[in-house]
Amino acid sequence: MARHLRAGIVGYGYMGEIRRQNINEHEALQLVGVADPSPVAKLPSDVPLFSTYGALLDAGVDLLFVCTPNHVTPDAVVDALDRGCHVFSEKPPGRNLGDIQRIVEADRRNPLAKLIFGFNHRYHPGITDAKSLIESGALGRILTVRGVYGKSGGVGFERSWRNQPEQGGGGILLDQGIHMLDLFRFFCGDFDEVVGFVGTTHWPIPVEDNAMVLLRNKAGQIAHLHSSATSWKHTFRLELGLERGYLVVSGLLSKTGSYGRETLLVGRRPQSGEASALGNPREELTYYDTDPSWSTQVDQFVGCILNDIPVTESTANDALRVMEIVDAVYRDSRTLHAARGACL
Repeated sequence: MARHLRAGIVGYGYMGEIRRQNINEHEALQLVGVADPSPVAKLPSDVPLFSTYGALLDAGVDLLFVCTPNHVTPDAVVDALDRGCHVFSEKPPGRNLGDIQRIVEADRRNPLAKLIFGFNHRYHPGITDAKSLIESGALGRILTVRGVYGKSGGVGFERSWRNQPEQGGGGILLDQGIHMLDLFRFFCGDFDEVVGFVGTTHWPIPVEDNAMVLLRNKAGQIAHLHSSATSWKHTFRLELGLERGYLVVSGLLSKTGSYGRETLLVGRRPQSGEASALGNPREELTYYDTDPSWSTQVDQFVGCILNDIPVTESTANDALRVMEIVDAVYRDSRTLHAARGACL
């Protein structure tokens, strides 16, 4: 396949560097340049650096990777779409519901430009294997989902732009918990009922460092999320309870390896008459040592562009739906806080 998609990156932090690697490794992509208002020490000298994403788009870009802080994301995505440019945007899609609504409107008025969001957790091998096993019907219907996504804030956590409302828009729920909410929808579809609490329990920041979210859909499936910046140990754990067993995906193959080795645990409910230890059924454990999620999603998106195929996963609608959940939790918490204050 010849290189014939000119790609650009706006924002050259942690994700921008990963996307440069994705572009370099893809035979159909050619890097035009990077846009970042600050000097970029890690950028190779042969990659052009632009001070604004507008200047980068002017250089002639077919596909823009948006890897910016949340307050910049909606403007960059909307402007690129309105120029007819395809967009791969990292999550979250802005600071609030209004930001993603703007993006959805731009997506609709530019039907020839394709848009995808970087919910790469869908493409982790433990998740894709769990999804395949569920779709096979071997374990029956999903009954419950429980997710824990937590991290230790680390040195300087309270000074991160992610914890500044004017730049980040929210705290740990918006920054990290949104990945788990997307996985809940990936497995169960939309949820109709949302109940949530957020709290600033430890860190001296103006946004939440812990969030609890409870969801239920029309099929009766119930999901629970704990998103935390006070776990002290980086933690990823997704539990799926089914009619005839359960699945547990834990660990993530992150750059630092701090979330532990990725695994998929498959437990099967004992059949009638089967001899087994009470409450301790047979389990199978699979380990994963590579993380193809970043490149897999890029490959699929490039395929959609080159073959003019609709984007069906991690769409603007997917981003809208998870932001609606986050927005509902934030509104619930503000209402509760106001009610408690009125009673004091």
